[in-house]
Amino acid sequence: MEDENIVEEATAEAEKATSSRALYEAKMKFLGRTGKVTALLKGMRDIAAERRPAFGKRVNELREKLEALFASFEEKVKAREMREKLAGERIDVTMPGRRSARGALHPVTRVSGELIDIFAGMGFEVFEGPEIESDYYNFTALNTPADHPARDMQDTFYLTDEFLLRTQTSAGQIRYLEKKKPPVKMLSPGRVFRSDDDATHSPMFHQMEGLVIDEGITLCDLKGMLDEFARTMFSATSKTRLRPSYFPFTEPSVEVDVSCAACGGKGCPLCKGTGWIEVLGAGMVNRRVLENCGVDPDRFSGFAFGMGIERIAMLKYGIGHIRSFTENDVRFLAEFKD
Repeated sequence: MEDENIVEEATAEAEKATSSRALYEAKMKFLGRTGKVTALLKGMRDIAAERRPAFGKRVNELREKLEALFASFEEKVKAREMREKLAGERIDVTMPGRRSARGALHPVTRVSGELIDIFAGMGFEVFEGPEIESDYYNFTALNTPADHPARDMQDTFYLTDEFLLRTQTSAGQIRYLEKKKPPVKMLSPGRVFRSDDDATHSPMFHQMEGLVIDEGITLCDLKGMLDEFARTMFSATSKTRLRPSYFPFTEPSVEVDVSCAACGGKGCPLCKGTGWIEVLGAGMVNRRVLENCGVDPDRFSGFAFGMGIERIAMLKYGIGHIRSFTENDVRFLAEFKD
């Protein structure tokens, strides 16, 4: 066995290795399971018994030399690789930095947050109901039975005979009153769905329902709350007015207009010369709705209101078409950066 020749060969192989992987492969040629040193050990069975101890000692000494050899080269290779890595990752701190594009909240998200802040400041609790709703919560419990003509006012996406995509967040007030009894102040934001599509309507949009029930609540309380909402959301000089309307779950029912912030109520193209813009529907909670929720209508009264969040955003920011909210045009979204 020519020990020196094997060491020289191993040294040559180690010197050629340019990476840790290549050095490992060179090491395995000599010290691996099929390497040359292992082959020497396997060949001991062909050596006379009296010579085996001396031969085994020489093989072990050879193994130790090779292990030391490759260990020294491993240190050199790892040091060289670290230097190359650091050189490749070096950062010139004197170079100008790269600016990252900054996003902004979507106008619907922004307005929704503003509305929640406004009403939370008045003591309202936020409640989010399910988007897939039963016919009972969406219609029947809100005083809209199966044969009620008010159902024709809404084009509904039915999933089955019993379940549907909710057409209004008003369903949330029924679920809320089943869990909590008056006095209550509840705000229910979320997505709603109707088969409708034009410049101001979309098959999917966002709505926010509000509910207040306590002893002695009147329409005057509703008017005062809406005035505060208008002043905070639009301008300090904003005013509201109530017009008679109809909703099956409120009686009396009203449409609520806000004085046009663009012209101060004088009349302009935005408000079509009237000085007023319709923003939401509201009214005093119908006695039957209170009874359906187990609330005594002779002791408690309350008001409810519902508004389209997209509509509020369109009025607040002067957006002309509701589709702008869902087209994902970065030019449109960039307008809402602070």
